[in-house]
Amino acid sequence: MSVKVIGAGLAGCEAAWQLANAGIETTLYEMKPQKYTPAHHYEGMAELVCSNSLKASRLDSAAGLLKAEMKRLGSLIVPCAEETQVEAGGALAVDRTAFSDLITSKIKSHPLITVVNDEVKEIPDGNVIIATGPLTSGELAQSISDKCGNYLSFFDAAAPIVTYDSLDKDVVFFASRYDRGDADYINCPMTKEEYTLFYNELINAESAPLKEFDREAFKVYEGCMPVEVLAKRGEDTMRFGPLKPVGLTDKRTGKRPYAVVQLRKENKEGTMYNLVGFQTNLKFGEQKRVFSLIPGLKDAEFVRFGVMHRNSFINSPRLLKPTFEMRDRPGLFFAGQITGVEGYIESAASGIIAGINMARKINSQPEFIMPPETMTGALAAYISDSYNENNFQPMGSNMGVLPELNERVRDKKKKYQMYADRALEKLEEVLSK
Repeated sequence: MSVKVIGAGLAGCEAAWQLANAGIETTLYEMKPQKYTPAHHYEGMAELVCSNSLKASRLDSAAGLLKAEMKRLGSLIVPCAEETQVEAGGALAVDRTAFSDLITSKIKSHPLITVVNDEVKEIPDGNVIIATGPLTSGELAQSISDKCGNYLSFFDAAAPIVTYDSLDKDVVFFASRYDRGDADYINCPMTKEEYTLFYNELINAESAPLKEFDREAFKVYEGCMPVEVLAKRGEDTMRFGPLKPVGLTDKRTGKRPYAVVQLRKENKEGTMYNLVGFQTNLKFGEQKRVFSLIPGLKDAEFVRFGVMHRNSFINSPRLLKPTFEMRDRPGLFFAGQITGVEGYIESAASGIIAGINMARKINSQPEFIMPPETMTGALAAYISDSYNENNFQPMGSNMGVLPELNERVRDKKKKYQMYADRALEKLEEVLSK
């Protein structure tokens, strides 16, 4: 029995590698060099847009932990990155050409992998892993849309996400407007002076430049207005929009605030919250500076900054299992950024899990689900959790997606190391079985 893998980015290469090493004949389809996406220019596989895209190496970082897990699972990408590494402080940076060439060579020389350089325009029959990335080409995107219904997005307009632990509990308070519902929102009350300072910094903050294909997509999805653009329409515009204070009472003063920023739970565990209505195109450093002026967010830990860019991704919580297989179409898996994991290394990790589970399916073995205490398992759980299906936005690796420790640890470095130690211990327990 054979498998078709569509897309030779990091996710597709990892998936094909896992399958082939499990003794399964694999055909890897890649449309380059016949056709390129707007973001790609090199004909090799696993093309990166910048040399430090693989993020931090240290184990007490989210990306470092993820890479440690991937190596233990038999990753192709991580050892190739280490072999082509260039100096970049604590990051795993690579010579992009050498990195791509090495992966391409290993894939092409594997006796059980056949590479076909051709564009796939519709989902094939049989056992398939789709790993076509955030710029999936038009006809295949339509085929995916036909299969997934109205659950394929083409533009990512997401608000920043902060950890619950990092909020100032003396300032923020739980409440729903007019005390209706279950007080699911966290509210950050503002005085007139606090609002005026925040407003002025917001409208003068520096935006990130948009690539041409992002600008074209943004024209189509211009209903997703960045909060800084909304603010420039007038000083009170936000107070009559996402920052309206009606129906809320500041618990400290007993009065209605001048403005209120609301935070909504990002996961059912309540470890992460997003800033409601704060989709933004500001540079990441500017987001940290300006949004930290919001009362209660002075020391907030941002696990994801707001983004606005073209990004094809499916509503995975509605469609996928934590194995990355479609719930209602056995034998069809997705991997990479199209599943809603964000980032190169995260995409590669999803390719590993999809490849492992496809191989186990073909060999009539039980599904392999990573423990939620691991970074890989936590991301798989996030993208497949039905809790997220109504407000799903892509997520990269961060310590906020992990289950909390049994003890409260204030020192962040020590806390993150404990997360990492627990993750690798849980992984070894699973692999030993």
